[in-house]
Amino acid sequence: MLHVNEMPARLFKLISTLTLMAALSGCVFAPGSHMDRDKASDELAGQVQFHNITPNLIADLRSPRQAPAFNAELEREQAEYDYRVGRGDVLTITVWNHPELTIPAGAQRSAAEAGNWVHNDGTIFYPYIGRVQVDGLQVTEIQKLITERLSNYIEDPQVDVTVAAFRSKRVYVTGEVKQPGTQPVTNVPMTLLDAINKSGGITEMADWRNVVLSRNGTEQRYSLQDLYTRGDTTQNTLLQHGDVVHVERNDVNKVFVLGEVNRASSIPVNRSRMTLAEALAEAGGVAEQRADASGIFVFRQAPEGADYIVDVYQLNVKQATSYILADQFELQSRDIVFVTAAPVARWNRVISLIMPTVTGLYQVSRTSNELN
Repeated sequence: MLHVNEMPARLFKLISTLTLMAALSGCVFAPGSHMDRDKASDELAGQVQFHNITPNLIADLRSPRQAPAFNAELEREQAEYDYRVGRGDVLTITVWNHPELTIPAGAQRSAAEAGNWVHNDGTIFYPYIGRVQVDGLQVTEIQKLITERLSNYIEDPQVDVTVAAFRSKRVYVTGEVKQPGTQPVTNVPMTLLDAINKSGGITEMADWRNVVLSRNGTEQRYSLQDLYTRGDTTQNTLLQHGDVVHVERNDVNKVFVLGEVNRASSIPVNRSRMTLAEALAEAGGVAEQRADASGIFVFRQAPEGADYIVDVYQLNVKQATSYILADQFELQSRDIVFVTAAPVARWNRVISLIMPTVTGLYQVSRTSNELN
């Protein structure tokens, strides 16, 4: 028998979700006497936190507007950045008033083709002075080195050194971008945001909250959402040779709408926010002939480190004005929206019956996140 920790995370999540859906579908019609809310709450003590969706609750849940965070370290790194020549780069070396030492590009050859190629041993060959070790040096250092050596043959040489082709260093951009591939590291500092923009930007399936930077065997996650919407520049960083930028897919960012709706479904959460009203609309609306208008519930995994398992939010839409609250209540990824046919008193009993399944689902979710 396959152990939980040995089962692929995505498969186990799928099995757990299907199990939960089956439990929800069956438990809504489960037998049981009517219970008052106090008794149900006693049974669920320590596992569930109940909340009525009210204007005050929505105000409490809404994240306060934060001032844009300034990334002083990134600004310093960009200001101090200077490209270092590597093997495979091509240099253009000009000695003014000495055309015999300058290889002209001409109409038939580009500067990259006519320049001085840095060989695999990190050297270039230059007239009079022979081989010069340039690997790992800045162009200003190369300029000074060639000037000093040419001084033995030419009086006061005026030397200029530029990089005609950047071929030694690169970064890799993969995942949900429009043009994945490699990008050369040049004398212009390149940030994570620059690399994604040069790749054509992110696709519709991209999870812009989850961009992974792999460097020297370590991973760091960044949020383009915070960078774009809040101006949080701490979510940007200067890239280095060998970095891999991977934009994750948005597959797991879904909400589930079940119960007495016209079209039970899982709904992807795109780059904009999703409200409870939008999720119900995507599911075809509430099945008015069967649903109990006081029983629209949202299950949400408790915050990390909480001493309970699930937050349960209830919305009573018997009054049309309640839909305004539904349009202001923002859902989070993996929320479960359930519309019941049972009266609220009986629904308390239903919650107590399905709690073991919900608990198992969220425990598996946390375990999978830790393993990944």
